[in-house]
Amino acid sequence: MRVYRVPFRLASPVVAATGAAALFMLAACGQKQAPPAPQVPEVSVVTVQPQSVAVTTELPGRVNSYLSADVRARVDGVVLRRDFVEGSDVKQGQRLYLIDPAPSQAAYDSARATLQKAQANVVSLAAQATRFKTLVAANAVSKQDYDNAVASLGQAQADVASGRAGVETARINLSYTSVVSPITGRIGKSAVTPGAYVQASAATLLSSVQQIDPVYVDLTQSSLDGLRLRRDFVAGKLQVDSQNRAKVTLILEDGTLYPVTGTLQFSDITVDSGTGSVDVRAVFPNPKHVLLPGMFVRARLTEGVNDRAILVPEVGITHNPQGQATAYVVGADNKATLRVVTASRTIGDKWVIDAGLNPGDRVIVAGVQKIQPGGTVKPVELEQPAAPAAASQPAAASNAAAAPASNAAAAQKAQ
Repeated sequence: MRVYRVPFRLASPVVAATGAAALFMLAACGQKQAPPAPQVPEVSVVTVQPQSVAVTTELPGRVNSYLSADVRARVDGVVLRRDFVEGSDVKQGQRLYLIDPAPSQAAYDSARATLQKAQANVVSLAAQATRFKTLVAANAVSKQDYDNAVASLGQAQADVASGRAGVETARINLSYTSVVSPITGRIGKSAVTPGAYVQASAATLLSSVQQIDPVYVDLTQSSLDGLRLRRDFVAGKLQVDSQNRAKVTLILEDGTLYPVTGTLQFSDITVDSGTGSVDVRAVFPNPKHVLLPGMFVRARLTEGVNDRAILVPEVGITHNPQGQATAYVVGADNKATLRVVTASRTIGDKWVIDAGLNPGDRVIVAGVQKIQPGGTVKPVELEQPAAPAAASQPAAASNAAAAPASNAAAAQKAQ
């Protein structure tokens, strides 16, 4: 009996199965699809154009009275009565207090009596000198007696002049017993009551009168801001009125706008070495006495007009690690470019760009997180609200200004 061995036939199905599996895997790899192309990110942009805006400076300040006078005692005595109502308006020359005039009246009467005595003595000595002048010519009296008579007359005349001065002094002191208001204004509380003893040597304070229509508003401006504004004037970037004056408006403590406009009176020429600031003073009418001395206010000085201001929403300005202001600009090829810009101040929720942007540039204001410098984007123009009327500075104080609702909605949509 023969036995046939067929080893290769038994192995051929395994090899065939293995080969088929390998061919299937190769076919599967060959059929794998390529990944889809990345989508171009959509961003919101605004096209910047030069605008004419008023440039203002917002400064802190305090209200001060236009005139202020302390009412003090100028003669010793007891206060007999007070002739005004505390907190009322008084006129210049109006009597406020009456100090006991009896001592001053007695001093005045004594001074007048002294003057009358000196005047009588002058009459007697003048007659004697006249007689001696005749007698000395006839050698009836000595020349020495005549000289003595003339000297006595001169002394008596000096006594008369001194007496007149004494009377005038006594009269002035007597008038000081009636204490009058030195200025027209509003009087404060009384520091003394009837029966109080006051002294001229101590200049006892009785009350104070302040004129509060108009009023001064004393402001503080940094020397850096003043330097920048002067440089803009010289460069022709800013315009002022025909009288080269700045208008001033006030923001009260409760945030409301004071309805009356003031004018800038002067700016000090000395910089405070401790604070680096300059004092600025404005004058405001105050017919309704809304502004009171010592009140804290914020003043906006309209210092000129920038005819070539480029405004960019705050959401479109970022800062790099070096602290420089930057903005993404979409070019003609729809590629985003990061630019370093100079932002000096804000107008509401917009930055005023002094350098780094050109008219017609498209600045990205939403979707910045989706792009990289040099990447292609799909720009969508964002409608902007009307530009605010005034620019305020310094910019550092305005970084927290909120973006308008339309910009915020667009930014949320783009994200």
